[in-house]
Amino acid sequence: MKENYIVCNCAKVDYNTIVTALETHSKMEDVLEIFKDVQNQTHCTTGCGSCYNKVLDIISEVVMG
Repeated sequence: MKENYIVCNCAKVDYNTIVTALETHSKMEDVLEIFKDVQNQTHCTTGCGSCYNKVLDIISEVVMG
C-alpha cells in the first residue's frame, strides 16, 4: 500500500480512508458511481472541491490495480 497522506484537507480524508471505502464497493465498473459512493462515505470533495481529481486518480489507480 502507498504511503498514507491527506487527500482532502476540508474533510481531513486520507488516502487509506479512500482505499478502504473502495474495498467496500462490490462492483468496480462505473467510475462515477464508485466516486459518489466514496464521496458519501468519506465526504471528500464536498468542501472546496480541489481534491476532486485526486480522488478520481486514486479510484482509477485502485480499480486498474
